[in-house]
Amino acid sequence: MRLIRVRTGVIGVGLLLATGLPAQVTSAAAEEPAVEAPAVEAPTVEELRLEQAVPQEILRRSGFDSVAPEFARALGRADSYGQARRTVVRAGSALWRRAVDRAQGRGPAGGDLSRDDDRPLYWARLGLTREVRAFQPEFGLTDARRAALLDALERTSRGQDDIRLPHGKGVRRVLVTGFDPFTLDRDIRISNPSGASALALDGTVIETAAGPARVETAVFPVRWRDFAEGTVERTLRPYLARADLFATVSQGRVGRFDVERTNGAWRGGFPDNDNVSRTETVPVADPATQPQWTSTTLPYARITAAATGRFPVYDNTSVTEIPAGGTDAVVRPDGPTPGSAARAGGGGNYLSNEIAYRATLLRDRLGLGGTLPGGHVHTPVLQFGAGNTTEVTDPDFVRNRLDIVAQVRAVLAVAVSATGRTRG
Repeated sequence: MRLIRVRTGVIGVGLLLATGLPAQVTSAAAEEPAVEAPAVEAPTVEELRLEQAVPQEILRRSGFDSVAPEFARALGRADSYGQARRTVVRAGSALWRRAVDRAQGRGPAGGDLSRDDDRPLYWARLGLTREVRAFQPEFGLTDARRAALLDALERTSRGQDDIRLPHGKGVRRVLVTGFDPFTLDRDIRISNPSGASALALDGTVIETAAGPARVETAVFPVRWRDFAEGTVERTLRPYLARADLFATVSQGRVGRFDVERTNGAWRGGFPDNDNVSRTETVPVADPATQPQWTSTTLPYARITAAATGRFPVYDNTSVTEIPAGGTDAVVRPDGPTPGSAARAGGGGNYLSNEIAYRATLLRDRLGLGGTLPGGHVHTPVLQFGAGNTTEVTDPDFVRNRLDIVAQVRAVLAVAVSATGRTRG
């Protein structure tokens, strides 16, 4: 056998009893000291939600319920760390491509769940990460190597290493990021329209008044730890200098889009998808030069003035700060005052604000603040139809998501049209 699991010993005793052999074997082989199986990581809070009925229904109705079992069998055949890593990378990349293809109408739908749904990717990924945590190969697996497998799986299944910006002039290059579903303990049925937008737009070309724009996307976790470990910077740094525009996108307020003018260097402590809280200054490299605020360079005036869809789009200038020399937090509708300490950007003090802060700070530290348009866009909250408190989907839910995705595309088209020449 190439794969040892905890239950192997129980199965072995059962086989002995079934053949009539005594369970107490006295052969030389039985007297050899037992080899301790590699340690297994416990499932995370996110992964434990997989056993609930709603995730199982979403996976079944999209055809993604086979992803984790097939991956477990392939991983079980790995007889070296190198082979296990190749299996993980192939599975993660295939999951991302499958989710993108499904959202963009390629290949079988796999079930009756609408193609625009981002939730099959989220729940299938958690099935894969859970298998990696339980993996007990004969060749042994150190904690560091298991962590490396999980990291490779996260990056590949989120499209973070699948960004392919075209070379040459004549086409704009646009980077867009989305998020996983979140607040799942409040309603496990939740979908995130920013993640759905990322799937719908990845690799597509948007026709704009300034010419074609190629969009490349990636999705990020709703976990404080990953952001502190630099997942945003690691993903975006290789591409910002070649991009013509970037937009970090997340779900925000009910019934409206917002272009967030200012981002703050503060974590407000709201629990993430692992139910972990963090209340602190956003941890970044070189904190001695860390600003309290960063600003959008998206053409917000043009975006808010344009007719992009059925939801109104606002230029949100509000922040919450502790004024210089003060001790209490104050809401400032027109942006921060000099010397103040951030307590919330326009997009709040959760991970949507943090990805905006990190991306725009990276832009500025790379010396691109004066040339690269970029910032954060909040979508409306994706709502179910009136009275639906139990079903995983309904016609209003699908229509709302499709309308939000279409309006994200239109907002990007306006933003591209309002910017200067391509970088070439």
